[in-house]
Amino acid sequence: MSRMRRRKNHGLQEQLDNDPLSSIANLFDIAMVFSVALMAAMVSYLDIGDLLFSEQFTLVKNPGQQNMEIVTKKEGTIIHYQASESAANIANGNSRRVGIAYQLESGEIIYLPE
Repeated sequence: MSRMRRRKNHGLQEQLDNDPLSSIANLFDIAMVFSVALMAAMVSYLDIGDLLFSEQFTLVKNPGQQNMEIVTKKEGTIIHYQASESAANIANGNSRRVGIAYQLESGEIIYLPE
């Protein structure tokens, strides 16, 4: 009986050796491992882990430009700020300073004109 199993297994092994599509499964496995390694390298290089896993962060896109954006995450809430046209005028120097504002510990804001 063991002789029949050997012949049966030998025939199956010979069939797998002659199958041209059997190497494609190995190529697919290699491609999957490569893609996971590439994604892990990208996450570590771009510090995306902070964006995904930290409780709070602030991200500034295009700092000092007219199309500047600020993205903040605080307590699970993501807030997206975009520079308005008035902020673009301030950045371009099309405005003048008229006073100073201070925020107290109580949250109250005091404006002092110049």
